Amino acid sequence: MDEVEVPESHPRYESLLTRHRIEAGVEMGITSQQGLIAQGRGEVFDYLLGEETIPSADEAARAAAARLLLADHPVISVNGNVAALVPGETVELADATGADVEVNLFNRTEERMAAIADHLRDHGAEDVKGLTADGRIPGLDHERAKVDADGIGDADVVVVPLEDGDRAEALADAGKTEIVVDLNPLSRSARSATVPIVDNIIRAVPNVTAHARDLADASEADLRGVVEAFDPDAALVAAEEAIREGELSGPE
Repeated sequence: MDEVEVPESHPRYESLLTRHRIEAGVEMGITSQQGLIAQGRGEVFDYLLGEETIPSADEAARAAAARLLLADHPVISVNGNVAALVPGETVELADATGADVEVNLFNRTEERMAAIADHLRDHGAEDVKGLTADGRIPGLDHERAKVDADGIGDADVVVVPLEDGDRAEALADAGKTEIVVDLNPLSRSARSATVPIVDNIIRAVPNVTAHARDLADASEADLRGVVEAFDPDAALVAAEEAIREGELSGPE
């Protein structure tokens, strides 16, 4: 995917680059048009966060890494926006934590599923789940209920970045430990999560990977200490306060 020609000195460099990736994802059949709207909504929250990883989000990323390293079967769920924005970073996170990668879509077609799976393979993924769809998440009546029985269906920890709120709630009800990346601390997804990371996905995924590598040699006791020290409610409060106190920086 060719990057837009914007100089890194441009004040909106990262934002414009991200928009281009979503737009290109639509053209490639990876991202739905609704993904453009979701991206725009998230950008507003990111402006108010100062377009940086706040301390509570970094703590959440470290707790997420510890959860993934302790998991028996971690799975990273990938939708169109995730595939467009952080395909290689997602594969790196999977490699660092031993997680499976599974495609899951609301606007699901065989063509989109195949395109995203191929895109992830182009970025280093060896095995991409989601195409079999021989399992279901209880309580959902739409296409996001479809999962691989040996993927999300069997997972104990699921990373669900840029998630639909109803599926996040359904996964929580199914007993899954959820790690959610969402720029809105008031969303159902963030509030359903065991570990809510209120951050831009382009920062959050590499950050979780960095923490996972830092904790790779930690003992189980130390990893559990990281998990137990994290307070999801406090993280959501801190993120909401940061957003309420933020000032729009003048999007272009």
